[in-house]
Amino acid sequence: MGVLDSRRRRLLDEMGVPVWRLRGQSQGPPAAREPAMDWAALLAGIGDCDRCPLHATRQRAVPGVGDHDARLLIIGEAPGAEEDRRGEPFVGRAGKLLDAMLAAIGLDRQQGVYITNVVKSHPPQNRDPSAGEIAACRPWLEAQVALIRPAVILAVGRVAAQSLTGTNARMGALRGRWHAYGESAIPLIATYHPAYLLRKPPAKAKVWEDLLLLKRFLREAAG
Repeated sequence: MGVLDSRRRRLLDEMGVPVWRLRGQSQGPPAAREPAMDWAALLAGIGDCDRCPLHATRQRAVPGVGDHDARLLIIGEAPGAEEDRRGEPFVGRAGKLLDAMLAAIGLDRQQGVYITNVVKSHPPQNRDPSAGEIAACRPWLEAQVALIRPAVILAVGRVAAQSLTGTNARMGALRGRWHAYGESAIPLIATYHPAYLLRKPPAKAKVWEDLLLLKRFLREAAG
């Protein structure tokens, strides 16, 4: 992903973004990474992956969907039951709400946006993915980030936000401010998951604040 371009560095400096290393860790040997690959190899690898027990219970792998040249990469937590059946992330009521969130700031999941999750298989009973499952899937996510080279990442949901920032902070502390992901310091903002908003509609006001930050960044980065 290389060195930060001057525009991104300027924006990061203006926002006071703390740069988190990959996985948010500073000690221990680096985890193994997937070799450089193209999209066909990546999708085949995800479909055949058996690195964690979820491969034995899923119906279909859910690698992601959207624009391979996206400026915005949306990363959620894990596929739900409907996503497991269809092989596509963020469908059903939560998916429709995500589409409405994007439309509110002039975006569309079919253009300029790619959507995936930190794990590509559905955890039984819709439980949160475990730390081990997230770690097993991390090379696939990193390969996606390397191929897409997004201008910005939107992490939706506590599990995704904590995983991508390398912290155990609560969502209330993570949202509303900028972070940076990986060695290229990709700007990252976290917000509540659409499924959470369906249960807690008052949180939509906070999500709108986060979306306005995202909209401003995309506008200024393109200027």
